[in-house]
Amino acid sequence: MSVRLRALAGYVLAAITVAPLVWLLVSVLKPADELFQVSVPSRLTLDNLLYVLTEVPIGRYMLNSAVVSVAVTVVALVLHSMAAYALARLRFPGRQVIFSVIVSTLLVSLPVILVPLFLVARQLGLLDTYAGLILPAIFHAFGIFLLRQYYLTIPRELEEAADLDGCGYFRRWWQVVVPLSRPILASLSVLFFLANWNAFLWPLTATRDPDLRMVQVGIATLQGQYGSAWNYVLAATVVAAVPTLIAFVLGQRRLVEAIKTSGLK
Repeated sequence: MSVRLRALAGYVLAAITVAPLVWLLVSVLKPADELFQVSVPSRLTLDNLLYVLTEVPIGRYMLNSAVVSVAVTVVALVLHSMAAYALARLRFPGRQVIFSVIVSTLLVSLPVILVPLFLVARQLGLLDTYAGLILPAIFHAFGIFLLRQYYLTIPRELEEAADLDGCGYFRRWWQVVVPLSRPILASLSVLFFLANWNAFLWPLTATRDPDLRMVQVGIATLQGQYGSAWNYVLAATVVAAVPTLIAFVLGQRRLVEAIKTSGLK
């Protein structure tokens, strides 16, 4: 009986999770005048999607998001991996203090540092540039923390064998640690890509050029002060969600494996 109850509870939770997605897809295919009607649509139409794909520069917005997300992901993985390896293996004064300070930045949210970050970016001439969108997003303590925890599980004997072959710290990191870190790096790449694809507050603050709008900011422009074209907003949301779904599906297995390996729950 308990097995049946748990199965039933699982089905109920699955239905609750999937219901908003189904509602979103159905709403996108509804005519505009039936959008807020809780009923079966009288007809299905692709007008909302066609409008977004033809009249809204959604392709440009998605290209900007792709450039920023991929650039941040690649650079962040390299730098975070180096920093995590140094904190996990190198012995130097203040190592634990530095690691504690890095982890403590997880307590500081973006709105807290938004004004100082904007002033620094303006002083450096980074506003309305790709560099202004990419550089502030590279550092994130979560990536360093997760990689450090993973590196602590790698047997030291492997690095000691590389040391006997004459490898320095860089070659040990590149030739021994990085190949063993593929699962965690793959999972972090998914997380970094999704986080930057869905970024809104900083891209909204750092750019005024319409050609540099990222996809979430572009979708927000469909909402006005006195009215919003919600049918087009929902259609743009569906289009923007496709790359994130593809990235998550491709990296889902690696993500689960990395979380289990790192000991996080």
